[in-house]
Amino acid sequence: MQIKSVAVLGAGAVGSYVIWGLSSRKDIRLAVIAEGPRAERLKQQGITINGTTYYQLPDTKGKILVSDQSSMFLSRPCDVSKYGLIWAGVQKNVGPAGMAVVIIREDLLREDLPQFVPTYMSYKTHADNDSLYNTPNCWAIYCCGKVFKYLKSIGGLEEMHKRNIAKAKVIYDFLDSSKMFHGTVEPEFRSLMNIPFVTDSAELDAEVVAATKAAGYDNLKGHKSVGGLRASIYNAMPKEGVEALVEFLKNFEANYGK
Repeated sequence: MQIKSVAVLGAGAVGSYVIWGLSSRKDIRLAVIAEGPRAERLKQQGITINGTTYYQLPDTKGKILVSDQSSMFLSRPCDVSKYGLIWAGVQKNVGPAGMAVVIIREDLLREDLPQFVPTYMSYKTHADNDSLYNTPNCWAIYCCGKVFKYLKSIGGLEEMHKRNIAKAKVIYDFLDSSKMFHGTVEPEFRSLMNIPFVTDSAELDAEVVAATKAAGYDNLKGHKSVGGLRASIYNAMPKEGVEALVEFLKNFEANYGK
């Protein structure tokens, strides 16, 4: 079977059909920015750096949809039947870094790959060998298994989704009402996992980062490519942790300059 075109939600692929991207820098929204057989790049379905998520999948017009879900995997229910392939690094929500989960449609397990593709890089190689073609990452698999069982025990991804919505709402409600801190993503595209925000200046951003770190809230500095601040609240972050951060930010804002 020859695959002539795919629509990719991920790092990029030659021959993809639809490109979704960021249409602005400060007030971020997602939009279709190109269509056609020569479209080559599409951001991840959930973008860690910019704090965005595609809740409505693009119309791929029958083309195969491939998605990088590393930043949102197992944070909410997902209809896998809508995808040809889902790839997800486990390090965000599932287990220790060093392993990825791949969900692939059986008809895409191909043998007609170009000769330059190494045997190990064929998904069919791994499927035919029950993911045991080489010595697997046993520790990561064990940890992931523990997480899978935990998620089932609390009511599955439906319950996890409810918890994540509740956590994110605490921060977004604060940002929407704050005069000092401002969210950078339009509501319809806001991630439940990564929440970027800014003040009115890079200097004040830096002051906030320093103050939060001194108070024990580490890694609030935004990615170097976009600056600002970012709160990552993956599945393992309890709601109490989010509430504590918001309380700190409220106090910082109320007492700043006094």
